[in-house]
Amino acid sequence: MKPFFVVRSLFFVAKSLLALVCSLVIQANAANEQPSTKHQALGTEPFRPETGKFPPLEKAHSYRGELIFVDHANRRGSIRLQGSGMFFRNDPHPFAMLPYGIVRYHGAPADLRDIPLGTVMHVHAFLPPDPKTSAVPVLPVDSKKTDANHNRGAGIFPAENHVLLLEDEASHCEREGLVWKLKDVDVKNREGMIIATREPKQSVNAKATEEKLTFDAATRIWRGRESLSIEELIAEGAWPVDGKKSLGNQSVQLGITWKPTPDGIFTRFHISDIWLDDASMQRAVKHQTETHKTFIRSRWMPAWIDAVEYGKFGRATVTATLFGGMDDSLYADFNKDTAALMNPVANTLKHTHGGYGPAHMASKGPIINVTKATGTAPLGSSGIQIRFSTDLIIEGIRPGRVVRVRPASWPQVQVPREEYLNDNLEERFPTPAIFPKY
Repeated sequence: MKPFFVVRSLFFVAKSLLALVCSLVIQANAANEQPSTKHQALGTEPFRPETGKFPPLEKAHSYRGELIFVDHANRRGSIRLQGSGMFFRNDPHPFAMLPYGIVRYHGAPADLRDIPLGTVMHVHAFLPPDPKTSAVPVLPVDSKKTDANHNRGAGIFPAENHVLLLEDEASHCEREGLVWKLKDVDVKNREGMIIATREPKQSVNAKATEEKLTFDAATRIWRGRESLSIEELIAEGAWPVDGKKSLGNQSVQLGITWKPTPDGIFTRFHISDIWLDDASMQRAVKHQTETHKTFIRSRWMPAWIDAVEYGKFGRATVTATLFGGMDDSLYADFNKDTAALMNPVANTLKHTHGGYGPAHMASKGPIINVTKATGTAPLGSSGIQIRFSTDLIIEGIRPGRVVRVRPASWPQVQVPREEYLNDNLEERFPTPAIFPKY
């Protein structure tokens, strides 16, 4: 054999061996660095919600990833899903909130606009209720089992992209009764690594997998009413100036993001916030709750229509179920004999039927009854049903349709142009035509 062909053959053998070694390194890194809540439901049977029924959370497909794009006006975005391979190579995966879908941030109700890009979110989602009107691409129902190749693994583009519950780490832990326990910290130049476990609050013998999480000088530390820095923890002696120190299983809550990671580690998450005690966590909950309450009062409470009893000359009595996941004080404003307005909205919760805002064509009248279901309401529902009487029912208020309702005590404001449709359903999603011609 000629020397050229010998060298060429050896080159391809070496290349194949290198690819095999890289693959083994990636798998080892993934095994060492994957958080304990990685895709637990790859075998979940796909579930498609039905109109007029709140789907059960236990039938949702659950996954986790980094929020990397938000279209808040249309309640959709993209998440880079955590898989078994190179996290940074995973393509953005689009999702849409169901009309009754709940967003939670810092343990409180939220809107997509409240969540910083880069935040790691827990997702519980279903197949599109109606693929023909889906706000995001529709995928084959078994796509979550498909290997994405190029060292990315399976599970990173599930067909379940219509979200019932989207929650950050603090909200997830609050709902599941979990807490982070800090084992050790390793500091160098105000940044470094923390070894921690996520485990049940009440369990004393929990066997949780240790995780390595990075932090840096931008990580926010909360204690009571204080906002601390890494330097202040070091000055107090709680953390070392340099090197390692045991933190003795200190119980905290964490905010988690993702940042590009050196050292060939492909899925290691980053700490954005540490809440050292319950008082600091409750302050974060209160602040986010107030933010969301103000938002809902200006955009109106979402609901869907259960039934319409038509009368004469445009009169009607409408029965509607208010959507869930919001602060109790908002629901407390819905009382018998309270004046209210009701306006149809798209499944994105964008107002329709009005040339310049929600109140333009809204049906008006009193709330004639309010009932609350016994027992625990399904996620997405408040369990509160109102009966609303109007002397001018409009076309979009029909059984199965989504509406927004405003008690007269809430402020009358005009929403931004991108949040209503101006009677044209073709405007559902922005195109380049929204930009002015200069």
